[in-house]
Amino acid sequence: MARARLAALHGIATAYSPAPGRSVGVPEDTVIAVLAALGVDASTPGSVREALAAREDAARRRLLPATVVLRAGRGALPALPPGTEMCVETENGDVVVLDPAAGAAAGAAGGALPLGTHLLRAHAPDGRSAAAPLIVAPDRLPAPPRPGHGFLVQLYSLLSARSWGMGDLGDLAALAEWSGRTFGTDFVQVNPLHAAVPGAGGAPTDPSPYRPSSRRFPDPVHLRVEDVPEFGLLTGERRERAGRLLGRAAALRAAVLHKGELIDRDAVWEVKRRALELVHAVPLGPARQAAYEAFRAEQGSALDDHSTWCALAEVHGPDWRAWPAGLRDPRSAGTARARADLAARIGFHSRLAWLTDEQLAAAQRTARAAGMRIGLVHDLAVGVHPSGADTWAQQDAFAAGMSVGAPPDAFSPRGQDWGLPPWRPDALEASGYRPYRELLRGLLRHAGGLRIDHVMGLFRLWWVPEGAEPTQGAYVRYDPEAMLGVLALEAHRAGAAVVGEDLGTVEPGVREALAERGVLGTSVLWFERDYAAGEAAPLQPGQWRAGCLATATTHDLPSTAARLTGDHVALRHRLGLLTRPLDEERQEDAREVGEWLELFRRLGLLPEGPCDEETAVLAVHRYLLLTPARLVGVWLPDAVGDRRPQNLPGTWDQYPNWRLPVAGPDGRPLSLEELTASPRLRALMARVAAGRGAGPPEGP
Repeated sequence: MARARLAALHGIATAYSPAPGRSVGVPEDTVIAVLAALGVDASTPGSVREALAAREDAARRRLLPATVVLRAGRGALPALPPGTEMCVETENGDVVVLDPAAGAAAGAAGGALPLGTHLLRAHAPDGRSAAAPLIVAPDRLPAPPRPGHGFLVQLYSLLSARSWGMGDLGDLAALAEWSGRTFGTDFVQVNPLHAAVPGAGGAPTDPSPYRPSSRRFPDPVHLRVEDVPEFGLLTGERRERAGRLLGRAAALRAAVLHKGELIDRDAVWEVKRRALELVHAVPLGPARQAAYEAFRAEQGSALDDHSTWCALAEVHGPDWRAWPAGLRDPRSAGTARARADLAARIGFHSRLAWLTDEQLAAAQRTARAAGMRIGLVHDLAVGVHPSGADTWAQQDAFAAGMSVGAPPDAFSPRGQDWGLPPWRPDALEASGYRPYRELLRGLLRHAGGLRIDHVMGLFRLWWVPEGAEPTQGAYVRYDPEAMLGVLALEAHRAGAAVVGEDLGTVEPGVREALAERGVLGTSVLWFERDYAAGEAAPLQPGQWRAGCLATATTHDLPSTAARLTGDHVALRHRLGLLTRPLDEERQEDAREVGEWLELFRRLGLLPEGPCDEETAVLAVHRYLLLTPARLVGVWLPDAVGDRRPQNLPGTWDQYPNWRLPVAGPDGRPLSLEELTASPRLRALMARVAAGRGAGPPEGP
């Protein structure tokens, strides 16, 4: 009982509900391990008593919480002893004196507290003094400027005639400009562009965009090298070497587009790295140098740490936990010496971060100039790799020995372990949520929107102790008011809309809380059924929620063509992933698809008559346009009839996850130029644009 009480004080649930009306207890060993990851010894009855006493004593002595988060004009300041003097030092350097006698609400100071991250100071009559970060956030996040539509695409899969073997930021800008001007699209949502952990010992880099080294900095593998101004200044022998690298890049592109080979991220990076090393030797002009120095000053120690990790990884391998002991601490004397010894390589990686930031900015400018009201929508992965740059640089913020996952459910009876260390909620609070604030600010620098993967993680995460089965985890709570408040503040500053991926098991009340703050949900057609009716019939379009991004599929699900034809069942059968006999799976799948097609017929969405695959895909999107969804997203491969998923959950080397280019129904890869000329894509997008009332594109 005492240990359960201690766990509750630290936000650890000692039971969970895998299904309504059913409760499963968390093993004692798991509770002990999770508390230990939070710096609390609960291994014996005596240590539990000591920890409880220390916690209660700290609560008695505390004058202010570690961080105070308010909604502008309505949030309540902490209750303090009568006579306590309070003032706020704003982030702009102003001082606002608060009068406790006037009331406890933030708005009681006459609206004097601006939005932002400030410092709250309090001095009590009993002599206690305290200071705490004060975050004043908007009540709601920015909403999309109008009901809009756009593309969803995995950037690596979008190759043009200029790509170096995988899609790049130049291709992203081209897609945004073309679709904005041609179909009045409002956004292009891409996969996470976070920096990856390089492979070690000849092993390939993990191609998943959702297991990055760093979420704070983008990966330079996405650079369009020829668009770097210094590339055009190469001369002599360096220019000749660059020409040979361009030839290798063309071969990589041709291998994917014309020879049926998979996207080889490591081969692409090897060629780009050599080219960028040539570019790095070209001195920057005065204006470019000033811009670079301004970027370095703005990014500060975060950029230095990231670049140092990249340089050290080149020497000692990508797992910092296996580095020499003196280098495992970014603030150690050994690391300081290494920074000096590796200054040239650190400078190289810092320059790459700046160049990537420049091209991201250019892509967003291009999108907005093409009339897009949102532009780029970036994707925030749920976590980072345990051996990567972020965990090395911010070790205090992550729970060592823990991994994020999911408990057992109907889809994953053994649970899931994603191999991503979670943030410590106590460390976030103690820091004024600085790691989280800086992460969001960086992602929103050049974006009109943000998708948050597994947005339920703002409320709680399933922690799995290292070495334990995913079934042996526990939910750990975060402060949703703080997490949503910081999100609202940073989105407000960027003027960006936010989409939360809220698919799967969602705790009661979470979707309502997200909607109340203006976070859009994610609604996928095949999952939108009226389960309350008992028969789980497809929802009528008017029954959909308005606050969502409505789409037919995602990167983790079958394409619409594969769903309609049953190809996805055949694929899973070939890979041994079915849990029922093939005929049974086919019958169930055909029944579900048939129910949707019948609804489309009743709604008049199949005016062409007998339904072929292309007509059915068009009907799917006609249906989405009938819903009140704020945003409608078209999965780019759907527009050309691609039958292959980009990622097949439950597989590793059995399927080429994250390595497929966009292709047509026959599996032949299509370049960006072929995509934009596709009659099938143009017919679909013209219908979507008309359904959204998209007139002639306007400027921002």
